[in-house]
Amino acid sequence: MRLKCPADFRIIRLPCTGKIDLIHMLRAFERGADGVYVVGCMEGDCHFSTGNFRARKRVEQVARLLDAVGVGGERVQMYNLSSGEGPLFAKYANEMDQRIRGLGPSPIREAIRKRKLAA
Repeated sequence: MRLKCPADFRIIRLPCTGKIDLIHMLRAFERGADGVYVVGCMEGDCHFSTGNFRARKRVEQVARLLDAVGVGGERVQMYNLSSGEGPLFAKYANEMDQRIRGLGPSPIREAIRKRKLAA
């Protein structure tokens, strides 16, 4: 079965979502991402005990930070899925893609583009 994910979607694998840090998500925006979608294992089923709880807190921190600087916290989201939920992964990816397209390009990406044009 082939699942359809957005064409401009990039998957970055980590051993555990608990390894993701605020800087990783913020750097994605700095490098041109319009949104970040984090997928972790089901709450309570983490091999590394509390990794997905740490990741959720970090995603929430990034959302608050993006809201505070006027970028929009809805550009970052975390979902919990099991490894057998591929169709649900694709569904959430498409929903996230539609949400981000509705918000338009990231103000960070636009500011970087303008700065490069001015240089």
